[in-house]
Amino acid sequence: MMDVRDSTDTAGCMPVLVARPPVFAEPDEFAKPDQFAKHGRLLAARSLRISALLLLAFMALFVAGFGWFANTVSRLTTPANPARADAIIVLTGGQSRLDAAMGLLALGKGERLLISGVHPSASRRQLQAATGGDKRLFSCCVDIDRAALDTIGNAEESAKWVEDHAYGTVILVTNNYHMPRSLLEMGRLLHGARLEPYPVVNTNLENGGWLTKPEALRVLFTEYNKYLLALARGIMPVKQSPNGVTLADAAGGN
Repeated sequence: MMDVRDSTDTAGCMPVLVARPPVFAEPDEFAKPDQFAKHGRLLAARSLRISALLLLAFMALFVAGFGWFANTVSRLTTPANPARADAIIVLTGGQSRLDAAMGLLALGKGERLLISGVHPSASRRQLQAATGGDKRLFSCCVDIDRAALDTIGNAEESAKWVEDHAYGTVILVTNNYHMPRSLLEMGRLLHGARLEPYPVVNTNLENGGWLTKPEALRVLFTEYNKYLLALARGIMPVKQSPNGVTLADAAGGN
């Protein structure tokens, strides 16, 4: 039998349903601490893999670039009979460079010769004796730059010399391994002159010979890194030397 109280309370009344808004939890409200740690480890592992792949790609590119550089340098040869130019520039760094430049001057391959990067303590007489060149030719047609301390300085001083004499073509004399960087540095400044490379080869490195010569390998690797730095500097503006400053000795000076 139905309880009287129950029948009285519910008689004539429809059930009332009260809708409650759904409860949405924040993403991390019910997450466990170890889930966050696992997610962090996955991100760290992914970042490590990407970094390793990038490092491997960089190393592969670096090694491939070195191989290209070494092979390019090893194939450079000294021209047997270079075309005549307006002037000759030799970058100091070895007796063979100076001998080659003086030989070109004696053959009339250029009107004048600039020896760039001479030590400040070296006099003209000492330099002339060291090269063994004709004294008259050395006195009339050789200029000396003592200001340059490196390849960048060679380029700056040479650019001033070429501009002062309004030369249009210049034979550049330096060692084969040094030629790519020298052309790069000087090409940035000698906008109005054409450079004709005259590489001096002291050691035959053709057909991968540089791989079997530790000293040649060391020199090539060092020069390759300097070449890369020179390329990187290419994105930066080049500062010209102040006008009016004499950086190359005129012929007849000491």
